[in-house]
Amino acid sequence: MTDAKLAATRVDDDVRVDGSDLLGDIEFLVARVRAIGSQHAREALRPLGLPVRGFAVLSLACGAVSPTQRDIAEFLQLDPSQVVAVIDMLESAGYVRRAQSPRDRRVNIVEATDLGIETYTKARDAVTAAREESLHKLSPEERETLTRLLLKVAF
Repeated sequence: MTDAKLAATRVDDDVRVDGSDLLGDIEFLVARVRAIGSQHAREALRPLGLPVRGFAVLSLACGAVSPTQRDIAEFLQLDPSQVVAVIDMLESAGYVRRAQSPRDRRVNIVEATDLGIETYTKARDAVTAAREESLHKLSPEERETLTRLLLKVAF
C-alpha cells in the first residue's frame, strides 16, 4: 500500500488521525507500537516493582552470556549512565550483582542472582501476557513476520 493510501486510511474510526502523513511513517508507527507495548508492560510489571528498563537489563543478565555494563548500554541503545542507574536499582533489590569479568579484570559483568532469576521468570510471564494484549490484532503468522522484519532492521 502506498503512503498516500495509508494516509487516507481511517484508523478504527478515529477522526483525529484521518489523512495524517504519520499513518505512512514507519518510524512513527514503530514508536507508537513501542509506546503501547511499554504501557502494557509497565502495568504488568508494576506488581513486581520492576520498571520496563529494569526488566530489559534483568533479561540480559539472566541470559547465557554475562554482559558487561557497556554491552547492556549498546544493546539497549541507552546512555551508559542510564544503565548504571538501572543496575544500581537491580543490585539494591538483590536481583543482580556486579562481578569482575574473567576475560578482563578491569571490566565488570552483570550476573543475575537466584532471586533475580526467580523474579525474571515471573516478570517474563507478565510481559508475555502484556504482549498478547498489545498485539492481539495480529495473527501468529503476522507476529512472526513482524518480528523477522524488525530483527532485520534492528541488527
